[in-house]
Amino acid sequence: MSFYTKHIFFCNNVRKDGKACCSQLGAKQMYRHAKDKCRDEGMLGEGKIGISESRCLGRCEHGPVAVVYPDNVWYQYIDEDDVDEIITEHLIGGNAVKRLQIK
Repeated sequence: MSFYTKHIFFCNNVRKDGKACCSQLGAKQMYRHAKDKCRDEGMLGEGKIGISESRCLGRCEHGPVAVVYPDNVWYQYIDEDDVDEIITEHLIGGNAVKRLQIK
């Protein structure tokens, strides 16, 4: 069994060359929202959900992005409602959110 049932990584890369990156699009705030929400609801930890931030995930053209493992499902999100839907539908319910998915 894996340590987490699902693990989502939020790209929080900061580019120094001036090109667009997830951190310029509110990624840090959305990561913090997801982490706080899941912590408050007791959903984090072994046998539960993992929420982490990462540096560049290489999908800048879709930013801001997150990826869920072990499912290898990639998301583009805009706001807290999108992140809440990913948490509820995918991380808890096991169903990918098609409207937010990127290939």
